[in-house]
Amino acid sequence: MKLEGIHHVSAITANAIANHDFFTRILGLRLVKKTVNQDNPSSYHLFYADAVGTPGTDMTYFDIPMAGRTYPGVSSISNTAFRVKNVEALDYWVDRFDKFNVPHGKVEQRFNRSTLTFQDFEGSRLMLVVDDGSGIEYGIPWTKGGVPEDFAIVGLGPVRLTVRKSNKTAAVLTTIMGFEQIGEYPSTVEGQKDILVFSTGDGGPAGEIHLEERSDLPLERPGRGSVHHVAFRIKTNEEYSKWDEHLRSNGLMTSGEIDRYYFKAIYFREPNGILFELSTDGPGFATDEPVDRLGAGLALPPFLETKRSQIEASLQLLDTE
Repeated sequence: MKLEGIHHVSAITANAIANHDFFTRILGLRLVKKTVNQDNPSSYHLFYADAVGTPGTDMTYFDIPMAGRTYPGVSSISNTAFRVKNVEALDYWVDRFDKFNVPHGKVEQRFNRSTLTFQDFEGSRLMLVVDDGSGIEYGIPWTKGGVPEDFAIVGLGPVRLTVRKSNKTAAVLTTIMGFEQIGEYPSTVEGQKDILVFSTGDGGPAGEIHLEERSDLPLERPGRGSVHHVAFRIKTNEEYSKWDEHLRSNGLMTSGEIDRYYFKAIYFREPNGILFELSTDGPGFATDEPVDRLGAGLALPPFLETKRSQIEASLQLLDTE
């Protein structure tokens, strides 16, 4: 069994309206699903992705209005990257970030790729990375988000894990999850170890985990802008049915199989406490909405549909029409 790359990354926002504005108006992504947290349906769960919600392109946010600030540290998902097709796109994004007063770094080389770090209004730690297209294929750019197609975001890139001790996390990635270590590159923090790079699927940025060991940080205290979990792609239901047994047989405690309606999921924590999810590619976001209407209305899985009136009354108005 082999995982096919990053499926999605889920983070926390304390302001769903401003979050929607940032990811759609500034980053030019499409809201492909406006739904609720299935474990707490009184709050939104928003999915931003490419034009059709291709697996591997979606960044999601749980709406937790009372979330406090994040205190960065270890046992965290400390950076989420988005792919663009060319170096010229980074020049475009520097200008765009300046226009919208988005905090950003300078264009830098990481693992022999051009990158640009930036943050949203809540301090989400994000990055653009140039993907030459030789690995996992691009998503379909959303052309109605105000960003030229040549410079648009075409999917998720590497996810960085920051941990106190990297050896046990590395062992889970390689011996249990099927990743291969393909290299390393220097830390930007003096005195810290090189960052290790692990790859799965067809490779490239969309199939990578970057593992950072830090001895100088406390345990992260998550809040708004922090990442809740990262999910990895399982292409078929046949493989999905085998993964839970595989994880448990290797000593990992799992959630068991959970049907999220748009995909099926299994959750577990790696040895440093970071939450991982394995998710199927299908059935997808067009299960209950036509592609041309994705994200327009409040979508609820069938088991919550009978509570629609109660749920809608508990949510703040978020106009996505």
